[in-house]
Amino acid sequence: MSLTREDVTYVANLARLEFSEDEVTALAEQLGAVLNYAETLSGLDTSKIKATEHVLAVQNVFREDEIKSCLTNEEALANAPESEAGCFKVPRVME
Repeated sequence: MSLTREDVTYVANLARLEFSEDEVTALAEQLGAVLNYAETLSGLDTSKIKATEHVLAVQNVFREDEIKSCLTNEEALANAPESEAGCFKVPRVME
């Protein structure tokens, strides 16, 4: 499948991208080559290939939950630049 310069210009316009005439020509060739390769792959017989979610075997890597001691409010606020009423005080971001 080959792409025309108009195809590239149309998609670039949708993406709000601007390209020079030379870039449009180069992109049409490069993207056409990518689509041709994808078309080649779609012609392969994969009926005997087992479907996979991942290329590598995946196993559960989660650890068991453990109850540990927590920071006190004073310890958590010890290095805060500013605090007020037991909370971090940050600059206002909305007016």
